[in-house]
Amino acid sequence: MLKLIVGLGNPGEKHEQDRHNAGFWFCDSVASLLGIRLALDPKMRCQIGRGKFQGQDVWVMQPTTFMNLSGESVGAFARFQKIAPEEILVAHDELDLSPGTIRLKLGGGTGGHNGLKSISAHLGTPNYWRLRLGIGHPRDGLEKGTPHQEVASYVLKRPRKEEQEEIEDAINHSMKHFERIMGEDPAGAMKDLHTQRS
Repeated sequence: MLKLIVGLGNPGEKHEQDRHNAGFWFCDSVASLLGIRLALDPKMRCQIGRGKFQGQDVWVMQPTTFMNLSGESVGAFARFQKIAPEEILVAHDELDLSPGTIRLKLGGGTGGHNGLKSISAHLGTPNYWRLRLGIGHPRDGLEKGTPHQEVASYVLKRPRKEEQEEIEDAINHSMKHFERIMGEDPAGAMKDLHTQRS
């Protein structure tokens, strides 16, 4: 069963609506579902809260280190609480998936995502769960006549209204399968989540 749910993003009001903060949005939904209040832990450099799920402790974390250093918080907290990598779920934005698409997997590469690179380095393994929230890629806009954007600029901007709605729908969809994602039936959850929804 999962014990630590991590959302990736950048701290501060300036970044709240950035595409790069999709992982934070997921964590906000989990915290709301479980009645968890996140509070700043300066030592661990994160916003974090603890709740119960099926009688077991569950932690929800949003690192405040900025994306590229996310692993510092995740690694330190996991070691302190003796949480194994396989008991950690990291929710993050995914350029290679369209908005509204969601994927769940255990382990794998980082796909160039700096937050995942940091976490894998600090955990010493890539074998943790990832919930990939599609945000689309700037190259997708070329077919629509929009100018090309660098990836760094793209992820640090707010999604278009329709994209935001699709991302929120994907998060809400994942909440319907939260019990299975947490460990009752991850294979079944993966099958249901790995669908492009209109």
